[in-house]
Amino acid sequence: MASKKITIVLVPDGTNTVRQFRIPKLLLPILAVLFVSSAAFLCWMIQDYNAMRAQMPRLAQLEKDRSHQKNQFIHLADRIDQVTKKMGDLEDFDRKLRVMVNLETGEDKAEFKGAGGPDPADLDPKRTIAKTHRELVALMHRSLDNLENEIVVDTRDKTELFKFLESQKIILASTPSIWPIKGWLSSRFGYRVSPFTGEREFHKGIDISTRMGAPILAAADGIISDTGWDHGYGRLLSVRHGYGLVTRYAHLKKILVKKGQYVKRGETIALVGNSGRSTGPHLHYEVHLNGVAVNPFRYILN
Repeated sequence: MASKKITIVLVPDGTNTVRQFRIPKLLLPILAVLFVSSAAFLCWMIQDYNAMRAQMPRLAQLEKDRSHQKNQFIHLADRIDQVTKKMGDLEDFDRKLRVMVNLETGEDKAEFKGAGGPDPADLDPKRTIAKTHRELVALMHRSLDNLENEIVVDTRDKTELFKFLESQKIILASTPSIWPIKGWLSSRFGYRVSPFTGEREFHKGIDISTRMGAPILAAADGIISDTGWDHGYGRLLSVRHGYGLVTRYAHLKKILVKKGQYVKRGETIALVGNSGRSTGPHLHYEVHLNGVAVNPFRYILN
């Protein structure tokens, strides 16, 4: 039995030829299903497109927020780098101060240490991520501000201490605190019996006996203020240390420095001799404070 067919006639405008199509009747339901499926798919595509268009403003806002957050984190990273550098500089400063005052530089320091945890409110699921992020960023900024303020205060305090220690360091370097020569003490400061007259006299310094030509050291930093010859002292030189302190070295064999020359503590400035009024090779050593001779033992540490 031949299958039934349906004839479709297409009649165009004008004088064009009429076209006929014959399709089996059983194919009609299949075509209907395809048409309905295509229409449904087209409707779904349109709805999905409209939904995406509706989300575009929100996506744009999210992208804007993400860019803003990125800039915030970059700014925070820069601030953290700056604070870290300041903390490193402060630690170097602290180490330098400890060296100046002969303190051990311990590695375990209490500064800039803390402990803590998240706020329970931050874990509330009802809070939005954006709000939590903003609050965390604000909290980080406040913490960095507080840390920078502490660094400024600590730096200022350490700077004042450093200036004080520097001034004390200069004073200590200018204080005649070492033996100017190795030898034995043959005469002390104060009243004594003169080896020349046998009478009681005031001895303005100390006498240190040693071998001829032994090196004489500057007792402290200073400037050579005078060199020359004296009938009693023989060949002599004086060093001005500042703060009213002057040291004098007498009975020298040879002077190794020039007037106006700057010398450091421990630097060789002359050689032991027997010049002037002397009974043998030795160094006559005096310390003057504000023009008055004082006992050198008040300053010698070793």
